[in-house]
Amino acid sequence: MKPGTSTTMPEDNKFLLGLDAGNTVIKAVLFDCRGRQIAMSALDGQSLSPLPGHVERDLRELWRNARKVIRDCLEKADADPSRIAAVGCAGHGNGLYLLDKGNEPLLGIQSLDTRAADLSGELAALHGERLHALSLQKPWPSQTPALLAWIKKSRPDLYARAGTVLFCKDFITFKLTGERVSEISDMSGSGLLRMPDCRYDPEILELFGIGDVGDLLPRLIEPADIAGRVTAEAAAATGLLEGTPVIGGYFDVVASALGSGVVHAGEASIIAGTWSINQVFSETPVVDPDIFMAAGFASARYVNIESSATSAANLEWYVRELVERGGHHEDPFGYCNARIAEVTPAADDPLFHPFLYGSGQGAEFRAGFYGLAGWHTEGHLLRALFEGVLFEHRRHVDTLDRAGVPFDSAVLAGGGARSPVWPQMFADCLGVPIRVAENQETGALGAAIGAGVGAGLFGSYEDAVGAMTRVRHLFQPDPLMKPHYDMRYGTYLKIAEAMRPIWSEMSTIRSSGG
Repeated sequence: MKPGTSTTMPEDNKFLLGLDAGNTVIKAVLFDCRGRQIAMSALDGQSLSPLPGHVERDLRELWRNARKVIRDCLEKADADPSRIAAVGCAGHGNGLYLLDKGNEPLLGIQSLDTRAADLSGELAALHGERLHALSLQKPWPSQTPALLAWIKKSRPDLYARAGTVLFCKDFITFKLTGERVSEISDMSGSGLLRMPDCRYDPEILELFGIGDVGDLLPRLIEPADIAGRVTAEAAAATGLLEGTPVIGGYFDVVASALGSGVVHAGEASIIAGTWSINQVFSETPVVDPDIFMAAGFASARYVNIESSATSAANLEWYVRELVERGGHHEDPFGYCNARIAEVTPAADDPLFHPFLYGSGQGAEFRAGFYGLAGWHTEGHLLRALFEGVLFEHRRHVDTLDRAGVPFDSAVLAGGGARSPVWPQMFADCLGVPIRVAENQETGALGAAIGAGVGAGLFGSYEDAVGAMTRVRHLFQPDPLMKPHYDMRYGTYLKIAEAMRPIWSEMSTIRSSGG
């Protein structure tokens, strides 16, 4: 059933399975039709870095992990698989997931990859304006067509073996159904579709220098459309019932917005996860060269996105390298939040640039702490990190505001929403109320919401979101903290501007092998 058809009431005896495939973790979450979580299973995968700037994954491991979490989730729920009305999968956008001509895994590049930084810069200089006019996006390093262009130029042997271009969640859908299919939210989010039509356009491919890739692009559907059904082989591997419908699925930022309760035009979603995602829904996409991207996911449903790889991945790095240090820590993120809570904010606290994985302002940007003194503690370092992530979100929000898509409240999702201190910091710095959804697995819930629409259990996205999402907490901004953040945000931006020539020089040294 298409979104927007007549309203139906969900059946209480039905379940919906949502999968959420991020850059590392994959989750399977079973929900009832009221959005109540029945069971969940999650598993970490391994990222590979064969060369500097290269971030890849083993697709066979991805499928092993996917089928394991599905089976574990169903076993925990002790649910009859026949009660699962449909399956939906959300996954990180962009990167590049290739099957070979025999439909076997060929390559998995994640969205933190920067190998195409120089090439994307060249493409942006040559064709950026025309590409934006067509796709509402300019070339950037881990963008799917930029990576395809890099593979064609640098690994022609690999390019010649490619059979199908997919996204992360499409690969899982393929393994579940045998169907090589993608959908418009991921495809438009990658800059491969003409906007606002959300259709393939050969001119876009020609401008990227990959005009011959058209035959590799999969069948294109809407996210809530049925992509296929669980095969006998996949059923045996996962515990799902053969024939269970699987929808096209979602670019994870769209799924997370839906799963956090955002559905109407003008509503805002902020995701503090691997990427800093700041997005506003609209009935038509915003046309502005300063906006990072616009993606569509149904008729008259678009999301205008300002984002970069500058969010909670910085905290994950800190925990991995400086808290756990290769060993076990019972609650490393709780430890970080406790250290921050011990600090009373001051004007001369240290600052942090969250550019461990580059920046949309330039792949040469690098992270750093500034203004450290001997009396500062680990709590000050962590608060600086939290603020740095927050300031990049604010920079993106300011860009949306200048483009004519302001908002007066937002829902916060992602790992940052689980912190007891970060949501209040967002409210205080942005000066708007911040809501946090009841269910923390917003990506999986958004995928399940789409599955419910696709299976006909709900007549519209509004019906499904209204039935399956609720607010857990509302954080009101403290007006006394706004001047503090305004002042420090200004200093943060000045330091970044002063560091630009130094970062460029460092990048030149790296490129020359010096």
